[in-house]
Amino acid sequence: MTKSSSPWKSLKWVVGFLFWSLIGLSFASQFYVSSSKLGLDITWRQALSYSLADWYVYALISIPIAAFAKKFPLERNTWKIAVVLHLIGCVVASLVYMVVRTWIAQAQGVAEGKPVGFQATFNTLLIKTYLFNFLVYWVIVTVSHALQFYRELHERELRSAELEKRLVQARLQALQMQLNPHFLFNTLHSISSLMHKDVDAADRMIARFSDLLRYALESTNEHEVPLRQELDFLRRYLDIEKTRFGRRLETILKISPETLEAYVPNLILQPIVENAIQHGIEPHSKPGNIEITSEKHGDNLVLSVSDNGTGVKDLKSFDGGVGLTNTRSRLQQIYNEMHRIEFLNREQGGLEVRILIPFRQSALVNQE
Repeated sequence: MTKSSSPWKSLKWVVGFLFWSLIGLSFASQFYVSSSKLGLDITWRQALSYSLADWYVYALISIPIAAFAKKFPLERNTWKIAVVLHLIGCVVASLVYMVVRTWIAQAQGVAEGKPVGFQATFNTLLIKTYLFNFLVYWVIVTVSHALQFYRELHERELRSAELEKRLVQARLQALQMQLNPHFLFNTLHSISSLMHKDVDAADRMIARFSDLLRYALESTNEHEVPLRQELDFLRRYLDIEKTRFGRRLETILKISPETLEAYVPNLILQPIVENAIQHGIEPHSKPGNIEITSEKHGDNLVLSVSDNGTGVKDLKSFDGGVGLTNTRSRLQQIYNEMHRIEFLNREQGGLEVRILIPFRQSALVNQE
């Protein structure tokens, strides 16, 4: 447990104690007033002692009841089994309450000089509280479910906020890449060179560069987009890079048609391809190949980006820089443990980045 969480846990126990004490005090007041109206000889101290004893026992058994409710929630697919288990649980909890309360009543009797027998006290509690204990049990279960629902809702909101943050970071990094002085200089230099050789080609280059910037600025806020849309942005980026590298850069897309409408994280491929160009193509004078593939394997979508560079000497310590680090974080936020990202050195040379995510044809965010 972290130090920051310890005070909150202590506060939770204090609030719980005050809550059950408040209920005990309210019942003590009612018990004292009604007994006085009926002419019964009872003091405020006795009323307080009896009522607090009742509700502190309920507070004690509420802990395992809440844990039991969390383990067997009343959910749509398992509610029948959960109801049966909770019916058994409320019987057991009622019996436990009566046994513990009987022991306390015996101790109170000894303290007041009026000892009471276990059997007689237990029988009295059986008549007075057995069914009421059922009501208390189900109230505790209901409150536990409500609190659990609130916690899950809060966690989803935090997760959604984190996803928004990661998506904004990805968009900013993509825009930063596009406005990077080195990238910008090379792009403008390529356009300048084309102006003296092929005005139409230079015009097309300007249009591509403009489209790329516009897409980055106006990119959808959705966390997932169809692979078709993701590839459209990637092609615009690659068109500019091909102008920079000329024949040194060749791209191969092996996209399975059935994957085109599968949803992928927005702007997920560009930082991986950028990393492949920066580390696998740019440092070498030989022709470079970037291969992008997509396949459906069972219930999963497999995306792969590979180059023909020199690969990575130490894959265990390889992090790929800010872009790939953010990619890892986004995949974790969206898919939790339902994803895998691998870095593999190819036998023919170069690095392959492989991503495995669930195959979906509707956005994850819309399903939640």
